[in-house]
Order: sequence, then structure tokens, then C-alpha cells
Amino acid sequence: MPPIPKIVGEYKLGELIIEGKTKQVYDLPSLPGHCILLNKDRITAGDGVKAHDLAGKAAISNQTNGKVFGILNAAGIRTAFVKIASENAFISTKCQMIPIEWVTRRLATGSFLKRNVGVPEGYRFAPPKHETFFKDDANHDPQWSDEQIVSAGFVFNGVKIGQTEIDIMRDMSIVVFEVLEKAWATRNCALIDMKIEFGVQENGDIVVADVIDSDSWRLWPSGDKRLMKDKQVYRNLTTVAEADLETIKNNFIWISDQLDQIVARSNHLVVILMGSPSDKDHCAKIAKNLTDLGVNVQTRISSAHKGTQDTLKILRRYESEFDKLVFIAVAGRSNGLGPVLSGNTTYPVINCPPVKSDNVNMDIWSSLNVPSGLGCSTVIYPEAAALQAAQIIGLSDFMVWSKLRVKLLSNLNSLRFADKAFNA
Repeated sequence: MPPIPKIVGEYKLGELIIEGKTKQVYDLPSLPGHCILLNKDRITAGDGVKAHDLAGKAAISNQTNGKVFGILNAAGIRTAFVKIASENAFISTKCQMIPIEWVTRRLATGSFLKRNVGVPEGYRFAPPKHETFFKDDANHDPQWSDEQIVSAGFVFNGVKIGQTEIDIMRDMSIVVFEVLEKAWATRNCALIDMKIEFGVQENGDIVVADVIDSDSWRLWPSGDKRLMKDKQVYRNLTTVAEADLETIKNNFIWISDQLDQIVARSNHLVVILMGSPSDKDHCAKIAKNLTDLGVNVQTRISSAHKGTQDTLKILRRYESEFDKLVFIAVAGRSNGLGPVLSGNTTYPVINCPPVKSDNVNMDIWSSLNVPSGLGCSTVIYPEAAALQAAQIIGLSDFMVWSKLRVKLLSNLNSLRFADKAFNA
């Protein structure tokens, strides 16, 4: 009789693709282009020289990884992660993995201090410090330069890893770090450093892949190294007793539980006020850009000239309901809407007049030439109004900030790809 196929969750496993120290990767025949990663109840350090069984670690790691990639996917970062498949496994798109660890650091500690004698522990990198290491256990993952990576001539799924690809992965690594740093800050935890890996999907896209869990970073609650909750606790042990393993397991559980508490605040709103229903298309463009950035938005119709009392009533209602509030005034010709709002609220007001070609100068001038003591700004394009409002909201909402940060990176990478194609 043929062997009974192994099943994880609702999925039959295909061939074993690769096995590492802490996970196995299997093909998924029922989902072409996908694979499933099974975590092991195993903790290792020192390139596998130090290793122990740790009951329950597979499930904890799987939960942590799913929550972390959930944050990254929500922010718009391109990853291989698809979904959790079972208690100890998740589904990913198939990738050919690039054998480089991409390390981003906010504070100097650990191996960085050994390689950079004279730098004090806790030295703060601004911007974050980035390093790359070739995955080679036998040689203890030596640090590599950009030139070494280019010279290696790596080709994965038809993509040759050159300087453009290195630049993209370096900047993606930093963005991943900054997004998670912002997320952990909501729990009063300092993300000190972390490592990630990239893979090339079958369509040639470079994505964040593999696993991000408590083996991947240093995390110090309240910024205090003595309170560390990550795998460094295990690395620091000269001898490992059962009580030590239980402490490490409890630390990992604590991290997974904290991730459940990391949620983007929803107590914000951008209110678009239009002076006339004829401006609805202009306002719809603003609203669409805001929604794409994860910003809550409502649109109202009110004229500061024809319905001043109603305009102020709308203003007062939103002021009483939301802690984080931005108003966007859409009015042309004689724009009294923005200045009236600005003169009666302490919240930001952005003018975005729906300019007409036959009266563009006057439409803009009426929004710019505001009385003294008012601080409303003026932009012309709907996208610009949405971006400015989102930047204000992003000051206190890590997910909106993250989406803006990813948008900046996407803009840069689009230029890089276009330049590479143009000069091919």
C-alpha cells in the first residue's frame, strides 16, 4: 500500500523542499505556487552548535510570525506570507531564497560591538544601521559587502541580484524594521535590531520571506536591556536547565501576547467639507486616497457663506467626538470655508480648492490670502490634500505612518526599476 500522505490542517503535504534547524518546508500540490512551513519545537544558537528541544515553541513561533507578517502585509510591504495553516504551520508563496541575512540595527549591541571596537553599547544609529551576512554556518555567517553580493552573481527565478536589487532589499529591510519599531513602541518596547530574509517569487518579485519571530530580533521592554524577552536570553546561558527553558518559553509567549495588543488606533477622522455638491468628484478623489492609506474619512456639504451656523455646528460635533481630527475644505471662487474653519478650531485645516482653468489664479488666491492668525494650508491636487492629512494622522497612528513610509519606498523603487529597464 502507498504511504498515507501527511496532512497539516486541511492540506496534504507534497515533497519536502528543504529542512532547517527550526523548520521544514513542504510543497503544496493543492495550491500551485505555494508551500507550507512547519515550525519545530527546537531552539538553537551559535549556528546550531547550541540546541535544545522546547515543547510548545513551534506553536508560539507560528503565532508570532503570523502576527508580525499581518502587520507588514497591512502596511503594504510585499511578503511571501499568505496565512496560518495550523497551530504550527503557515502557507507561503514559493520563493527561491537569497542566502543573505539582512540586519537592521537601532542600537549598537551584540556582535556589532565585537566587530567595531570602541563603539559604546547603546550607541544609537540614526538612520538605522544596515548590514548583510552570507548564510554559511560552517564559516559563522560572514559579513558581506554590496560588492561581494554583486560579485556572487546570484540568479533566482530569472532575477540576477545586482546593485539595484541590493538597494531595494536594503531599503525594504529598513522599512520593515521601522514599521515594527513603531508598532512595538505602542507597547513601550524598544526594537533594538532584527534580521530578515528575502526570496524571489516565481514571477520574479522580490519579497520578504521565511520567518520573523522571537529568534529574529532583540526586544527590550521599556528600552531596558535587563528586561530582554528575545532569544538573546538563551544565547547568554552557559548552561541550560529546564527552568531556563521554561523562562525562555514564557518570554516568547509574552511577546506573542503583546502582539495581540498592537492595534492601530481608530480614534481619528478626516472630514472633507465641500461648499457645493458640484465638487463631489474632487472630494471623491481625496477620499479614495485617504482610504487607501487606512485613514477614516467622512464627507459633508456645507457653505461658510450661505450656512455659517450649520458649518460651525458640524465643526463642533466632530471636535467633541474625535481626538485626532483634520478638516479638508473644498471650496472655490471666494473660499471662506477653510478660513472660517481655521478661525474656529484648533485642529488642522487644509484647503484644496477645485480649481477651474478659466479662474485658476483667483481660486487659488482666495485660499492662500487668508486673514492673519489663521494657519490653514493650501494644496491644489486631491492626492496632496490626502497625503498631508494622512501625515498629520500618522503622527499618532503607526499603521497610517507605516503605509506612508511604504508609499515612499514604492515611489523610489518604481524609479529604480524604470531606470534599470531604460538602461537594459
